[in-house]
Order: sequence, then C-alpha cells, then structure tokens
Amino acid sequence: MTDNDDKNLLPDQGNTGKIVRGLLQIGGGAIPFAGGILSAIAGAWSEQDQKRLNEIIEEYLMRIKDEAGEQKKTLAEIIFRLDASDVAARNRFESEEYQSLLKKAFRNWAEIDSEDKRILIRNLLVNAAAATLTSDDVVRLFIEWIHKYSTLHFTVIGAIYNAAGITRGGIWDKIGKAQVREDSAEADLYKLLFHDLSTGRIIRQHREKDAFGNFLTSPQSPRKDTRNSGPKPMKSAFDREEPYELTDLGQQFVHYAMTDLPPKIGFKPTEAKEEPVGA
Repeated sequence: MTDNDDKNLLPDQGNTGKIVRGLLQIGGGAIPFAGGILSAIAGAWSEQDQKRLNEIIEEYLMRIKDEAGEQKKTLAEIIFRLDASDVAARNRFESEEYQSLLKKAFRNWAEIDSEDKRILIRNLLVNAAAATLTSDDVVRLFIEWIHKYSTLHFTVIGAIYNAAGITRGGIWDKIGKAQVREDSAEADLYKLLFHDLSTGRIIRQHREKDAFGNFLTSPQSPRKDTRNSGPKPMKSAFDREEPYELTDLGQQFVHYAMTDLPPKIGFKPTEAKEEPVGA
C-alpha cells in the first residue's frame, strides 16, 4: 500500500468523527467480548476520523434498519393471525414466557437469511401462541433449528413428511434434483445434510416399535461369504433401500413451523406503510 493509499483511508475532520467514536464506545458497552477492542479503537482515533470506517458503520446501520423492517412485518403478521377473541391466546401472547420466545427469535435476525426462513419463524411463533402441543423448551429448540439449518435442510424435512419410509434416492427425486456422481460436491453435501438432521434428532432410519413405543432391534441378516469377492462400492449417497422417517420432534416441528395459520382479519403486509426505524 502506498503513502497516498494510506492518506485515502484517513477520514475528514468534523462532527462525523464524534459520531463514529460514540458508536464505537456504545458498541464497547453493548458487546462485552469486543468491548476492549472497540474502546481501544475509539481512543486511538480520538483526534481523527476514519472515512472508510464511517462508510462501514453507515452500511451496518442500514442493514439493521432493513432487519428491523422485517421484524416489524413478521410481528404484524403474527398478531393478525391470532384470534383476538380468544382470551387464552391473548393472555399467552402477553405472557413473559411468550415474550421470551419472541426475543429469542428476533435476537440473531441476521441469520434469517431468506424469506422462507422468515416465514418459518412467523409460523412457529403464531402456533406457539395458539397451540399447546409442545413445551416452550421445545419451541426454543425449533427456533435454534431455523437459525442453524439451511433452506435445503427444511426442504428435505418437508419431503419426508407424510412419506415415511422414503429413501435418500426417493427424496433426491422428490425435491427435483438432477443426477450427479457419487464423488461430487453435491453428493457430499447431501450426505452431510442427512448427518445433520440425524444427529439433530429430526429424522431417523425407520425402525419397528412395539405397542408401548419401544424400538425393536432389527433381525440380524445372515453373514455373507466374502471369500473371493472383490471390493464393493460404498453405500450410495442416494441409497434406495434404507427408509427414513421424521422423529416425533421432527413431526412437531412441521406442525409448528411449516404449518401456516391464515390471518384472522384482512391484512396485506405489502400494503402496510412502514415507519422509520426509531420513530
């Protein structure tokens, strides 16, 4: 980097620098882990601004504004889907327990990186207010799932729902994917996706149960004579033999997050005028 480049990074003098330093100091208090770093930066730049830093902060504030707009839209859609005449639902919405769920859902909004995920959050919060099929601890877990997993994960969950016993190959076909090689990145991603959903207790390979819900061990297959047999291909990422199903947790997730309750009164979010952030 040349001397001229260094000079271009130095900001102009003026009130903007005071605003920047103020934001840094506020950030230092709001984020304990980064507090020391931000405070040190604010002190080091006490006499001069950083033009590039100003631009970064402006972009960040605009992103926060966009996120706030999405949160307002989501909250409005939740309210308009609740039955105002249902005293229990209204009390539930106003309860500390439900407000805690709202805060958790909105806390890391930057991770809601698609409209599909925003709708999952909306559906989950609506159903958590209107139904009591599961506990708030489970709802909190569902919120973490929405933040953690990708849209493709939820597409696979939807493909398994109401199709218990479907295989990996059947799911691949059902979601409209083209055939790929076993050594491709797409195949590796698909296997990783099933690992995520299996270890997350959302899906499992089909297992027989008794009348009391106890899982039964599978009968042992007779051992095959492997003498004089050459190496065989590993199990395909798109296996068409082993069936999959949703766990009870996975079934509840579909009922809560992937089931949309219609608005109780006429409401079109796209027609609602949004207020400026901070108004």
